[in-house]
Amino acid sequence: MAGTLYLVGTPIGNLGDISVRAAETLSKVDFIAAEDTRVTIKLLNHLGIKKPLVSYYAHNITHSGGKILDRLFSGESCALVTDAGMPAISDPGEELVALCGENGVSVVCIPGPTALVTALAVSGLPSGRFTFEGFLSTAKKRRFEHLEELLSEKRTMIFYEAPHKLNATLADMLRVWGDRRISISRELTKLYEETMRTTLTAAVQHFTDVKPRGEFVLVIEGNISDTNTVSLEEAVSAVLKYRDEGMSLKDAAKRCSTETGISKNTLYTAVLAK
Repeated sequence: MAGTLYLVGTPIGNLGDISVRAAETLSKVDFIAAEDTRVTIKLLNHLGIKKPLVSYYAHNITHSGGKILDRLFSGESCALVTDAGMPAISDPGEELVALCGENGVSVVCIPGPTALVTALAVSGLPSGRFTFEGFLSTAKKRRFEHLEELLSEKRTMIFYEAPHKLNATLADMLRVWGDRRISISRELTKLYEETMRTTLTAAVQHFTDVKPRGEFVLVIEGNISDTNTVSLEEAVSAVLKYRDEGMSLKDAAKRCSTETGISKNTLYTAVLAK
């Protein structure tokens, strides 16, 4: 009989957030598959647990995933953990879960802390409906395509971002979407935890002056524009105004589209016709 794969949520910063059930699961499995064994060993030492560890991360999914599946087929049980938070959420663990599903291996989730929900809860932005978008691409073209796809998204949006990419990401969001409310959380549950509730314009200025430090979660207001309040003629006038202020026609049309809900292609064509 095959063993079970346990998805164990681990603390996102404060080790005190480990649940009793998570600790019990880590202590009873045959082995643990970890994103970074050096990080996981610190958690195990904190809990007084000694277990065999294997590496499972983005660059060894195929090789390590197959070996883990073989051990599960032999009857062993395995706990899958990430460095912080829930495995299989914006994480290569989703491929191991799919592999187990395809081969009839039982998967059990032991819920735990997750940065995206924690950041949403303290954001002050609408939480009834939201979309998690993970990390934006490092490739500028793909990043812009991703942001443009979300131009009309009305739900609150959540992104993860690294400190060295934060400034570019905020600037691109402002350029594509125009100004919106944003909540920026960093180092959640850690000593220097901080949440800033502001706007994209103010955030760009702040992090131009202050070097970003720590891991960030961005919670951004969806498109709340009402397309019935602005006529096409008024929107075209706004595009021309932005262009006169120095924006390219393409960027002016994108920004006005965000503010009015009118398609950027419609605006662009209308301006050219005028």
